[in-house]
Amino acid sequence: MTVSSKAPSRRAARIGLNTAGLLVFLFAVFPVFWMVMTAFKTDEDINSDTPLPVPVHWTLSHFRNVISGQGLEFGLGHFFLNSLIVALVTVAVSGALALLAAYAVARTGFRGRSSFLIMLIIVQMVPLEALLLPLMLNAQRLQLLNSLTGVIVVYVGSSLGFSILMLRGFVAAVPRQLEEAAAIDGASGRTVFWRITFPLVAPGLVATSIFSFVTAWNEFVIAFAFLKDQETFLLPLTLSYHFGRTQVEWGSIMAASTLFTIPVMIFFLIVQRRMVSGLVAGAVKG
Repeated sequence: MTVSSKAPSRRAARIGLNTAGLLVFLFAVFPVFWMVMTAFKTDEDINSDTPLPVPVHWTLSHFRNVISGQGLEFGLGHFFLNSLIVALVTVAVSGALALLAAYAVARTGFRGRSSFLIMLIIVQMVPLEALLLPLMLNAQRLQLLNSLTGVIVVYVGSSLGFSILMLRGFVAAVPRQLEEAAAIDGASGRTVFWRITFPLVAPGLVATSIFSFVTAWNEFVIAFAFLKDQETFLLPLTLSYHFGRTQVEWGSIMAASTLFTIPVMIFFLIVQRRMVSGLVAGAVKG
């Protein structure tokens, strides 16, 4: 085959791949587009026999109803604050514990290390919903039901296994010679950890923090089982309230879902660069 005949085949393959990628992108984005557009539609447009992708009559009434907390004891700001507290505390606590555990696993040869790693992998295979009943019984004994503290403890525990396994690869990728050289120069163990190891592991910590944040922000089953008073509701529970009505208010549901998605998008935009570098570094060095 000559060079001139190879060029059209490569061009056709590139066009085919680009077309396939565009179709996958449209398939993934269309539900989000429909959600946002429905949030701006009137009830007449939503319940029309021939619904259109774009609203015929634009309205902000659904957003006003959701923000004011229509039918609930509190407005959306209260539930947003609850979800933000739970997500940020989960990220901070699970990140700190996972970093220390990953450093211990990667740098020390304690007895039972292999068994510990195997147990972490096994725990990841068990769905959190399967542990719902024992978690509720233990939370009841500890008086953690119907409190944000109990939900945070469960979320931290559910994200620790993955975070430790992922951060272990980043810690192991840091050359021991750097730590040994700093120790020879008189640096203490704490100084070596914070000045040498931590900056190099930070991208991996960002990547695991995203996993913890999304888990705590989007999780519904544990929050639904643990939290009963509206004062402790998280944002996913406000969506279930609208679904539980006699007549489902799709406009309010889509408006709440749109507002519910915005903080996650902002969080991704803030940590996007560190997230990509962290995932790539973990894939290459882990």
